[in-house]
Amino acid sequence: MSVRMTESLTHLRVDISFLDMISAQSSPARSLPEGWSVESDVRLTIGDYRALYDAVGRPWCWWMRTVMSDAKLEGILSSPETRVFLLREGDDVRGFFELDVQTAWRRVNIAYFGLLPEAIGCGVGAAFLRHAIDAAWSFRPHRVTVNTCTADHPRALPIYLAAGFRLVQVVREEWDIPASLNMSLPVHLR
Repeated sequence: MSVRMTESLTHLRVDISFLDMISAQSSPARSLPEGWSVESDVRLTIGDYRALYDAVGRPWCWWMRTVMSDAKLEGILSSPETRVFLLREGDDVRGFFELDVQTAWRRVNIAYFGLLPEAIGCGVGAAFLRHAIDAAWSFRPHRVTVNTCTADHPRALPIYLAAGFRLVQVVREEWDIPASLNMSLPVHLR
């Protein structure tokens, strides 16, 4: 991402963990609590997507799509490879996941997965992740991938590992987050 050189930046060093899964889960999926559901293959407006992305990701420094142009983001969201799913409690959205279905490589990447702050700690994370994993495997890939980083919720990596992903690689990145985004560093990184 290019940032104007005169803009003030917040520098953050993160370790990105790349994970994969090479076979679908054989155990039965854990059910979501009563009143919770997953809405499949949702098409959101750019504004609605940005609001959801920010609400879920701001506490964990999700910033890259925030600075992305509307045209580029529209290209991603309108692509047949991109699938967005919403977690709902009744009619209220409580989280989302986004799949990047890479048919040429027979791979599905869980590009984004997260809960709104009010849904964290409600006991839905593992069941919602299983929905994401099962949705990814429904495309019959050879591999399902996901990544997380040290800026994410501290339970992100352990929950991916507990779900059956294996750690493939860890890469250190230096992020320069535009200060104009007004993002606070996650508590565990301060």
